Amino acid sequence: MIWTLTQVALGGALGSVLRYLTISWFGAPVATLAVNVLGSFAMGVVFVALQDRTHLSPLFMAGILGGFTTFSAFSLDAWKLWQAGQGGGAFAYVAASVGLSLIAVALGATLTERVLA
Repeated sequence: MIWTLTQVALGGALGSVLRYLTISWFGAPVATLAVNVLGSFAMGVVFVALQDRTHLSPLFMAGILGGFTTFSAFSLDAWKLWQAGQGGGAFAYVAASVGLSLIAVALGATLTERVLA
């Protein structure tokens, strides 16, 4: 259990730093959207690729990708748009974030299944 928690902690630190740098460089909410979509795609890839190596899942899935993607920042960005009187922008941002992330995780999993087949 200690090794699993260590993997999650180290991966989470790395993922969080990567998210922070991405959003700092490119700006929210667009970078937050990109992080969530890319992270969802990567989650699909890792989910399939590590099915036989579950001992690495805590590092990559809960750790790196859990730290990299963030729906708390997503929620704050949507709220800020709403508060700024940009209700249409907030709605579009929420729809794009959820829709594109679902498509990305399915695409990542499907492509990885084909590559590993």
